[in-house]
Amino acid sequence: MEGIIIKNQSNDYTVKTSKGINICKPRGKFRNEKITPLVGDHVIIDDINNYLLEIKPRKNFLIRPNIANVDIALIITSVKEPNFDNNLLDKLLTIISYNGIEPIICLTKTDLLNNTEEKEIKNIMSYYKKAGYKVITNNEIKEIKKLTKNKVVVFAGQSGAGKSTLLNKLDKSLLLETNEISKALGRGKHTTRCVTLYDIDGALIADTPGFSMIDFRGMTKLDIRDNMKEMYDNLEKCKYRDCMHIKEDYVYSVEYNKNYQIINAGGDAFISNHIDVERVDDANKAIARIEDYFKDHNGTCISNQNEN
Repeated sequence: MEGIIIKNQSNDYTVKTSKGINICKPRGKFRNEKITPLVGDHVIIDDINNYLLEIKPRKNFLIRPNIANVDIALIITSVKEPNFDNNLLDKLLTIISYNGIEPIICLTKTDLLNNTEEKEIKNIMSYYKKAGYKVITNNEIKEIKKLTKNKVVVFAGQSGAGKSTLLNKLDKSLLLETNEISKALGRGKHTTRCVTLYDIDGALIADTPGFSMIDFRGMTKLDIRDNMKEMYDNLEKCKYRDCMHIKEDYVYSVEYNKNYQIINAGGDAFISNHIDVERVDDANKAIARIEDYFKDHNGTCISNQNEN
């Protein structure tokens, strides 16, 4: 009989089939062949003796959290308590995209922000939206149910971000344990202890243990680059095929007359954000400032005196 693993605790695998629920043990061949069944695996079971017999081919799987065949990853991102961590968010977006899973950013605890903090978060999120990521909040319950219907969905994020709280909002009958943030650590305490898929309005949604480490196992530098949406979408504009955008080549040119007055200035560097070249009264001063700026930014300043 075919089914899907919806929970794993110790060596017991809860399998949902068309006939109901079976708690199964894996056959010894899985251990001998070093195959570990995962939540989300489509499996064949012996429903009489409650054994896992076979794991169907996976379309994808994550190591942290341990789950397979995921369609959507809802990245539960706390904006306060614990504070917003864009580095963690970027790492999660990269790993999730690498595994062929659609990422959606879901902000939590927005009600704890003051006006200044709220504007800052909206400004930051505008960049993610511009890059092509979908951004929602945990208050948009109807939208979340619409996006996840008939999908296998993983809730991922650090401890205390609000994963279990959001699941309780989606299905009030779950009554999952939640906890306050540790003031000593500045992050959440683990309340989810195993990966479990919950059937909520046609979606299979996973609550996963929080984590503070990201596993890039198997990913190369090019994999990381190619799964950062804003970089991949602009690769064709780069003159270097293998460019990692770690250090940019900038060129800026300054044309001036014999009185050292600037006639023309421009280039592909972001000089204008740092030096108002045209307002500098002496070309030598402008060039000196640009070259000083370029010491840390791998740039070249080209100067040319026009005798006219």
